[in-house]
Amino acid sequence: MRKKTEYDGIRTYTAKERNMYLIGLAGQNVIYNIIGAGLQYYFESVIFMPAMAVGIIMTLARVWDAFNDPMMGTLVDRTRTKWGKCRPYLLISPAIILVITTLCFTNFGIYTDASANRTLIIAWAAVTYVLWGMSYTIGDIPLWGITAVMTERDDHRNKILSLARVFAGIGGGITLISIQPVGVEVGKLLQKRFFADMDFRMGFNQGQRYGFLLTAFGFALIGCALFQLVGIFTKERIPGSEQKNNIGENFKLMWNNKPFRQILISGILNSPKQIVMLVAMTLVNYYYANNDSTQMIKYYVILGAGLFVGQFVAMLLMPALVQKIEKKSLYNWSNIISAVPFALIFFFYEIAPNHDVTTPIFLALYALMFTLSGISIGASTVLQSLMIADCIDYEEYHSGLRPDGVFFSGQSFITKLSTGIATILCSVGYTVVDFQKERREAVVQYMQTGLARANPDFEPFMMIMFFLISVPPAIGSVLAAVPTWNYALPDKEHKKILAELHKRRHGDEE
Repeated sequence: MRKKTEYDGIRTYTAKERNMYLIGLAGQNVIYNIIGAGLQYYFESVIFMPAMAVGIIMTLARVWDAFNDPMMGTLVDRTRTKWGKCRPYLLISPAIILVITTLCFTNFGIYTDASANRTLIIAWAAVTYVLWGMSYTIGDIPLWGITAVMTERDDHRNKILSLARVFAGIGGGITLISIQPVGVEVGKLLQKRFFADMDFRMGFNQGQRYGFLLTAFGFALIGCALFQLVGIFTKERIPGSEQKNNIGENFKLMWNNKPFRQILISGILNSPKQIVMLVAMTLVNYYYANNDSTQMIKYYVILGAGLFVGQFVAMLLMPALVQKIEKKSLYNWSNIISAVPFALIFFFYEIAPNHDVTTPIFLALYALMFTLSGISIGASTVLQSLMIADCIDYEEYHSGLRPDGVFFSGQSFITKLSTGIATILCSVGYTVVDFQKERREAVVQYMQTGLARANPDFEPFMMIMFFLISVPPAIGSVLAAVPTWNYALPDKEHKKILAELHKRRHGDEE
């Protein structure tokens, strides 16, 4: 009787392995957005670090982390154990990430009063953020790399990578929508209970600081517990190559693989799209919700539901679509088309009477624009993963080396470098309109007595946030299609490569 993990002699994962992988990936993305959404807001709007300081820290850390990814990928590909090359890191990394994620929100007495040493605050933020990025990399590279060795079936790999993006979106989306409102609400409760007799600078922020610390720890504990399931329950089926490259050889390998190089450049040019995740939460709080956690969730649902639903629909449809349409065409046009809804976000803000986009008609228009953008983002995100997996087969076919860890480190490299670029673009925009520490404190104070968006003094700050989530992403969407317009690995060629690789692996058995 044929084993459940074999189809015509081709080894593949079980349903249980697939499910545990997907649940674990959702948990890992809970952790990612604690930092991506929670820490960004914590730095800028809770401890009021200077916008440029935040931008420099996050950009330099992301750039370092991006170049650190291929080093981790090299380590993964050189690892040989009875559990495989990816699983050992998946077993140890969640606990490390839990500790360092919590440290990012821990103050150790630095923030005791309004005269706190700003240099110490910035230094601690820089150290913990860099350490977090390095610890996250230990788990992230093998988490994606293992998908290429769990199955020999191309359709199964496409399916699990598409579902992986869906579950990553679910875990990340829940955190993205909820961490700021939960942190704010917990902070208010702590403020009322423990810091009621303190002034604004010491009181409001002190409660928020501890509120975000407790919230971050709770989310991280859940995320890391789920993440741990991947290392426990998955299995590797494709053995690593006998050849073990060093880091220099792998950098050369990545660059010389033409289709991979094209995806890499495209992803970097597409980096302004990351601004949406960095700015949207702050925009909702300052412009729409006025620091009210209930209103924050309301507008997250109204404006963000379409973004996530659009992504999930595109991700779920992608395995079927790639059977009928060339991956290259889907990838390029999904990026180009998304430029239109992104550009319209700022256009609508500019034409709205008194820049008021809270009316039902403008909320409906924004919900539509975010849905269209979400469809495009979901399609290009999944296709990027599928095309990178194809590039691994391409490399094995041409050189005999299977760089699963190194090439999927390229996916992480793109994400982290793109986030760094997006962060510095945000910081430049905020600096241009002088949206610095004192200005942010003024907005937060004003929100206790009035609507910040209705104050003419704050209009430049509201404008720059709408600009940042609109114009740079629209430009990046068009630029992303340039490197891959003449993509070097057509689907027909990839199918021939897979057939030849199967013969090489199972020739003696047949």
